[in-house]
Amino acid sequence: MIPDDVIDEVRARADIVDVIGEIVSLKKAGREYKANCPFHEERTPSFCVVPDKGFYKCFGCGKSGDVFSFVMERQGMDFIEAVKYVAGRSGVEVREVKRDEAEEDPNRPFFEMNAFAGGWFRERLLDEAGGAGARAYLEGRGITPEVAERFGLGFAPDEWRELREASAKHGFDDQMMLSLGLLKQSERSKEPYDGFRSRIIFPIEGLSGKVIAFGGRIFGDEGKDSPKYINSPETPIYQKGQNLYGLSWAKNNIRREEAAMVVEGYMDVVSLAAAGFETVVAPLGTALTPEQAKLLSRYCTRVLLLFDSDAAGLKATFRAGDVLLEAGMHPAVVTLPPGEDPDTLVRSSGPEALAVLVDDAVDVLDRKLQILDERDYFSSIERTRSAVDRLLPTLRAAKDPTLRDIYVSKVAERTGVRRETLETEMQKRRPSYGSPRLEPSRPVGPKVRPTLRTRGGELQLLKVMVRGEEWVERAAELISTEDFYDPYHRAIFEALLDDPVMRAPPASMDPVAAQRFDEILADPEELAHGIEVFTNSVSRIRVLALDRRVQDLQDQIEGAVSDAEKLELMTKKAKLAAELRELDPNYWASAARRIPGTNNSNESSR
Repeated sequence: MIPDDVIDEVRARADIVDVIGEIVSLKKAGREYKANCPFHEERTPSFCVVPDKGFYKCFGCGKSGDVFSFVMERQGMDFIEAVKYVAGRSGVEVREVKRDEAEEDPNRPFFEMNAFAGGWFRERLLDEAGGAGARAYLEGRGITPEVAERFGLGFAPDEWRELREASAKHGFDDQMMLSLGLLKQSERSKEPYDGFRSRIIFPIEGLSGKVIAFGGRIFGDEGKDSPKYINSPETPIYQKGQNLYGLSWAKNNIRREEAAMVVEGYMDVVSLAAAGFETVVAPLGTALTPEQAKLLSRYCTRVLLLFDSDAAGLKATFRAGDVLLEAGMHPAVVTLPPGEDPDTLVRSSGPEALAVLVDDAVDVLDRKLQILDERDYFSSIERTRSAVDRLLPTLRAAKDPTLRDIYVSKVAERTGVRRETLETEMQKRRPSYGSPRLEPSRPVGPKVRPTLRTRGGELQLLKVMVRGEEWVERAAELISTEDFYDPYHRAIFEALLDDPVMRAPPASMDPVAAQRFDEILADPEELAHGIEVFTNSVSRIRVLALDRRVQDLQDQIEGAVSDAEKLELMTKKAKLAAELRELDPNYWASAARRIPGTNNSNESSR
């Protein structure tokens, strides 16, 4: 026999349109495909294939079933042969086991409980009186009853124990419901109560089509002080970083179109599906993970990212882009108008407006270059160096060798940095939180020592950054990780860039960096003049970073073997010196004694 989980995977991976389309001439009709029935003679097509549901039906002779039953009926195979046939077409390896080797699925009770809860939520939505408000809300968001049925949308009424009591009648115990997040229990009271109340319910399906979790959204004026979304906890059948909302419905269309659209949340997926976009998926309350990217790569290589265009949305976009590139995929960015998300845009301007933006999608590296250009990152040597720092993660992430070569060429052309230099920088992997570089980013001799003066600005800046996400975004615009001298401060800075609201060190962070971060969080110092502290700290960090680069150039000048090389280095040094003078005119009293020629910004003309 073939294990149930293998059968489920084959069914999930199979494209029923491709399998049936080899035998029957199918024609697309909306979301379905029609043809003359292969099981009886007819002149008017009554045979229908529904890829989203994974089944076929003939309204003439009544035959219906899934991809396995079609192969069995049409080609005379038994069930095991049909599964193997479909598996071979879908890239799934089938392993048979003896019947006595098969064990009861330990997760079956979880699936059964979720199936019951999903049906119960659905019934509450369809209740003539009780679900009226929820249905009106969905219709106001452009979600028709047909779309709501397709996604199994439900409604959790504003009752404390209604689901619990209904479940108990069917033999489901409280402990299982607590573990699935369907019930909650307060510390004060030991009496469990319904976990989802007064919310639109979005069942989350695995690839097999089984419900593995739920998301609940507040609607209308209900629960203004409550979180907009609450979600099921992770369980033996649900790991949010390994699943994508909507993939069970969209996977065959994604495979057929060879592209997927990734949006931020449940409502965007459902709203776009209602507007006719059939390849939409969303992460489940987290940034896109490598596991989700790998899952998506089974079905396509091209991914369109439709996140918000604000600072947080752009950060999520480029983080997701790098994750997709590492999975060998080709991400592109759909730029939405300010203040719009896919759902609001489709409702206010129609699906045609979004379709135009989708057609104008820009490769993720091109979009990064556009934004850096808009923000004047190529106006000086120092800012160009910072731009390169921001582009390197994307260059490193690209696993497709052809795409990576194109990327390197584009960045070299735009920044003026030689390919060889970029490729060398790409080999210097960005330090992880667990292993920050223990040496400064540039050679340090007796001229520069890690004193309180070099670290003070860094420490003060980090203190400001942990006091609000807006400070993290400002810092990211003005300085880069390479500007930090202290490797542990650099690790903390990078961690905050990845998670601006981080208030505890990641488990993988280096112990010294983690200890410093804890000290920063616990520091009782009141920063009454936050903007002043921030500005002074950024200025000090930039000045010291420029000073180190000037010293590096002076060392290179002293070791130059040709006049041409020396002149080029002196020109670079003079430009950096001019930027330093503009940043801090008082700095030169000490610098002139340490670095020859820094008191003359026209040194390159000699």
